[in-house]
Amino acid sequence: MATVKFIKLKPTLTPKYQTKHASGVDLHSAQQILIKPGDFQMVETGIAVAIPKGFEGQVRPRSGLAAKSGIGVLNSPGTIDADYRGEIKVILFNFSKKPFKVKKGDRIAQLVFSKVTRVALKEHKCLSKTTRGAGGFGHTG
Repeated sequence: MATVKFIKLKPTLTPKYQTKHASGVDLHSAQQILIKPGDFQMVETGIAVAIPKGFEGQVRPRSGLAAKSGIGVLNSPGTIDADYRGEIKVILFNFSKKPFKVKKGDRIAQLVFSKVTRVALKEHKCLSKTTRGAGGFGHTG
């Protein structure tokens, strides 16, 4: 099991797994903010992390916020690189028709840690052919 060190930059709740088999830790809001319908806000979490080399952090929406209030993460998943040491901020988007109030301490997103595989990119004049080819964006129906 890898260890991820974190520091609190502001008074906030400690990220933690909510259940034994949860994939991500919950991130909490370190501020109170209002998100108008159809708008987005960058919400501070008050923490910074030191992700080990070879890993990344993925900021993902919470299904409960989406289902109950129409709130999602705008750049989902948001990537936190292993060399970033600044405060984690979450860009929340209000897909609903009602204003949404984020209170200090609210669980606003999940942070999932994943291994990263780096590759060498090599430019070519053409790519190998496949049955699918360039078909995408719903080409299978």
